Amino acid sequence: MGSGAREKGRCGPRPALTLEHRPIPPHSLEDGLAYSGAVHVGPGAQRRQPADLVALAGGRWRGAVQAASPAWQPPQHNPRSTGLASELDDLPPLSPLQPISEEEAVQIVADPLLPPASFTLRDYVDHSENLQKLVLLGVDLSKIEKHPDAANLLLRLDFEKDIKQILLFLKDLGIEDNQLGTYLTKNHAIFSEDLENLKTRVAYLLSKNFSKADIAQMVRNAPFLLSFSVERLDNRLGFFQKELELSVKKTRDLIVRLPRLLTGSLEPVKENIKVYRLELGFKHNEIQDMITKIPKMLTANKKKLTETFDYVHNVMNIPHHIIVRFPQVFNTRLFKVKERHLFLTYLGRAQYDPAKPNYISLDRLVSIPDEIFCEEIAKASVQDFEKFLKTV
Repeated sequence: MGSGAREKGRCGPRPALTLEHRPIPPHSLEDGLAYSGAVHVGPGAQRRQPADLVALAGGRWRGAVQAASPAWQPPQHNPRSTGLASELDDLPPLSPLQPISEEEAVQIVADPLLPPASFTLRDYVDHSENLQKLVLLGVDLSKIEKHPDAANLLLRLDFEKDIKQILLFLKDLGIEDNQLGTYLTKNHAIFSEDLENLKTRVAYLLSKNFSKADIAQMVRNAPFLLSFSVERLDNRLGFFQKELELSVKKTRDLIVRLPRLLTGSLEPVKENIKVYRLELGFKHNEIQDMITKIPKMLTANKKKLTETFDYVHNVMNIPHHIIVRFPQVFNTRLFKVKERHLFLTYLGRAQYDPAKPNYISLDRLVSIPDEIFCEEIAKASVQDFEKFLKTV
């Protein structure tokens, strides 16, 4: 199969679901009677038990035959034949046109009709084995019903032939029971994929020395990964290895940590590489070092990157080679960096040169909680820090 196409936004009102459902088949005689009999007692009475339905049906059968043939006699009781099966075998078939008594008629409550079209899957859950089992797995139908084509697909599929085999495949891949609901809510389209194609894509990743545990982690973090063709996956891996000039192992580690690189757009990645090289002035080997430590730098917001670099490099006077050693600063909220730097400047402790005493690394500046920052770096109380922030 080719690469999966993304769903595009639609304008105007969302179309109603025109759904085809598969009713839940009866799995036992009792279930069958309760399901197909559709005899619900009216107000003030109790719901008929299966045995009551049999007795009522037997009375109707006898009445029908007696009306047609007054000479008819009920079959003699066979002491060897006890139970429901032998009694039903001896009775003539019941005509659907056989009249019933007025008392029986008022006790019958018909099941509500299934709506031919609806904007919600709630109207179909009681009638669909597929939906009921997906709900038990933790699938959020309210998100799936926003896509009418997907909702119709789930109702048309056969659970045993179409859905069950995909669930077993995902389980074998390493997706746990408590993760299936979240995964299927995001990638319900996987049920439209051919199982052999899915296995082929997994086999390709295994051939590239991704372990089974790696693939399971990648699929959990990038649910649409297996919806892309082998050709697409191969092209993406080749792009990152060539563009970043990484070794095969480093390319594989990069993808395992951020598998969305295989499924998302390449435009932000290409743009950020240009930003690091042309606007921020990092060398090629420095870019390699930073993204292997923090892969999200490849997909980060361009404005956030440039603002963070401008403050750290031009205001805090931290050179490129130190930023390269601690790229976590690009993954930190800028206001947090500003607040701590201003407090240290106020205390006379803003010293970021490793060659001088009282050196403060960028890593510790941005990664530790306020309590430790105040106690070990600022040498002040948290209350003093909070009072200072009110003046900023």
